[in-house]
Amino acid sequence: MNDNPNIQESESQCKRILAYLLNGSRITSLEALRLFGCMRLASRISDLRKSHPEIKFKATRVETTTGKRVAQYYIESIQHSIQRK
Repeated sequence: MNDNPNIQESESQCKRILAYLLNGSRITSLEALRLFGCMRLASRISDLRKSHPEIKFKATRVETTTGKRVAQYYIESIQHSIQRK
C-alpha cells in the first residue's frame, strides 16, 4: 500500500520510472534520486509490481573502492529473452 501523503507525486514517479524501465534501462536508488527525485525506489517498485510483475531485481556491485552491492531493477525485454535461449 502506498502510504505516501503526497500520492500524486509518487504516482508520477511510478509512471516515469516505468517508462524508463520499459525503454530497456536499468535503475538503482541513486539513479532514481538523480533522474526522478525519488528517494524511495523500492517503494515505487513495490507499487509498480502490482500491475507489472515482470520487473526484476539484481544485486550488483558499485564501482567504488568499497565494492558495495546495490539493488538494480529492470524489465527483461522479450527480444533479449529470446536471444538468451
